[in-house]
Amino acid sequence: MWPSATSPGRPRRERGGEVPLHFAIRYLTEYLYNAPVTDNLNALRVRPATTSSQRCDEFHTRIEPEARVSRHLDYFGTEVLEFGIPTAHDQLTIDVRARVVTSEPPEPPEGTWESLGSGAYLDAAGEFALPWQDQPAILGLEELHEALEADCPLETLRLLCELVPDSFEYRPGVTYVGSSVGDLLKVGAGVCQDFVHLSLVLLRRQGIAARYVSGYLWAAPEDGGSDSLEVDTHAWLEALLPGTDGDGHAEPMWVGADPTNRRLAGETHVKIGHGRFYADVPPVKGLYLGGATSELTAAVTMSRLDPQASARA
Repeated sequence: MWPSATSPGRPRRERGGEVPLHFAIRYLTEYLYNAPVTDNLNALRVRPATTSSQRCDEFHTRIEPEARVSRHLDYFGTEVLEFGIPTAHDQLTIDVRARVVTSEPPEPPEGTWESLGSGAYLDAAGEFALPWQDQPAILGLEELHEALEADCPLETLRLLCELVPDSFEYRPGVTYVGSSVGDLLKVGAGVCQDFVHLSLVLLRRQGIAARYVSGYLWAAPEDGGSDSLEVDTHAWLEALLPGTDGDGHAEPMWVGADPTNRRLAGETHVKIGHGRFYADVPPVKGLYLGGATSELTAAVTMSRLDPQASARA
């Protein structure tokens, strides 16, 4: 496993009804072992989800050494691919390819703080509203909590997307996959995984349900640039915002937000799945039998496609 990361500082995009984006994604993972291993068991969460603003048109997985792959949905609805290699081997290759179509999500609702206590909201929030990592209290959270006071939950979410990158440096290598929110506060720097974990704590302290999202980010410059990019797996969050009918019974909406890139999530974000935190949606998780050490290389390539060329009957 490895922490997700992407480069910070993408400009904010305007939300609106633009034409859908078509992407081809290749996620290549290779493990080299310094001695043969056996009984290599793995679980993958790498298939792009199908949502109201995203669909996965094609998905293929190649495993070397060859293995039979089983599929199921986990508790949170993310597709999990599982396989095992019982025979001895000193290399493992996982080659994932997908074609995805995304569109801008609808405008987020501007429901009131009072609506957070409605039955409709609490039913949808579930475990994503429960406190996490701030019990007992973590020093340094109170000032950040107070800075997020706003007129409505949506405005707090927008403030969060500015507050976190303003308060912490994006710096790979200073945290690791098991780092806590306290580690981020102590070091003052981290990557997208750390920014999201802090954001989950802050939103839940405000009474806003929030969940961790794993996926891919198309990070090409706004003025165009290459049609194919080497990227990393990325992390952002979804906050449950109350509806706006005024009586507290409107259906709440999950709204994506990317504090690493100072914006709400949009058509350039390709979602794999969500959970309470990173440990619920790691891209690759596995174990093997043997005393060997392993060397990991992983690469994600995203290509923007011509919609006509990628159309399917």
